[in-house]
Amino acid sequence: MVPEEENDGLLDAERHAARHTIRPRAQLFPVVEKFVSLNGEGLAAGRPAAFIRFAGCNMWCTYCDTRWANHPYVEVEGWSVPDLVAWVAETGVSCVTLTGGEPLLQPYLPDLVQALLSVEEPRPLRVEIETNGSRDLAPLADLRRAAAEAGLPGSLHFTVDWKTPTAGEAVSAAMMRENYGLLDKRDAVKFVVGSEDDLAFAAARADEEQLWDRCTVLLSPVWGAVEPATIAAYLIEHRLDRARLQLQLHKIIWPNETKGV
Repeated sequence: MVPEEENDGLLDAERHAARHTIRPRAQLFPVVEKFVSLNGEGLAAGRPAAFIRFAGCNMWCTYCDTRWANHPYVEVEGWSVPDLVAWVAETGVSCVTLTGGEPLLQPYLPDLVQALLSVEEPRPLRVEIETNGSRDLAPLADLRRAAAEAGLPGSLHFTVDWKTPTAGEAVSAAMMRENYGLLDKRDAVKFVVGSEDDLAFAAARADEEQLWDRCTVLLSPVWGAVEPATIAAYLIEHRLDRARLQLQLHKIIWPNETKGV
């Protein structure tokens, strides 16, 4: 049963963050899992990456495939910035994906990102933040600019969702349009589509915010709700040659796994 507070498709972000975020002086993050797998989606799809998944989200999308991580009583471990950076080093991979839940709910996220971008040996890190589009991205965009000016070796990339009507009416309406103007060629906007109406919605939003030339526009099917061929046919028919069909590789490779992939 969906808790009463979640029935409108949105959670109270502040209450949910307070419930999950551990706030001692050590700045601990509520981590529900961390693992090495292939990036299943985004601009680094197919590359091995170190994933750090945080607990908690301010949304309740109809198709969410990590809902277990958003449960108010999900089990978490508290990890500090130095310990997370050390864990990434132990993995031996240079791609890092920060995901959730919703990572932008974490008040110490800029500290972690800056520490990761500062890593130089054995090689700089590619850090990607996957965010749902409803939280203010400006502080991280400012950090990216400052990190570049300071000559930090790592690179920071954003994959920002734009929730379609299939995600839920309240969810789709909660997008912060200001976020999309902060993106550039290093970033992607992801539309998860479950119908032809969602495809038309995605094309209209990309036109309005001039996403086609600003960043990469990804269209991904709601798993099991729409065939990839339907999306492909729509892109061809409507000559959306600057959009990119994206399939979730982890669901193809490990179809029965919901964690650790």
